[in-house]
Amino acid sequence: MSKMKFTKEEKEIITKKIQLYFQEELDYSIGQFDAEFLLDFISEEIGAYFYNRALYDAQSILEKRLESISEAIYEIEKPTDFNRF
Repeated sequence: MSKMKFTKEEKEIITKKIQLYFQEELDYSIGQFDAEFLLDFISEEIGAYFYNRALYDAQSILEKRLESISEAIYEIEKPTDFNRF
């Protein structure tokens, strides 16, 4: 997996959310540099877990959709003298 990269705008939004979390939940103020440092740490050290979970969820959804498509195809299949494999 390549390193997660955020646009400048995304990074600003995320760091502000980190700062707001620290202020509201921990009653502790951190600066933009510290919030960006924490974001980099989370991205590099923990991000892969979230990324993989998202892949697993997407794969599960895709498998369910493919199963649904297979069932729909089976339903419209016309009877013949040939047997299905």
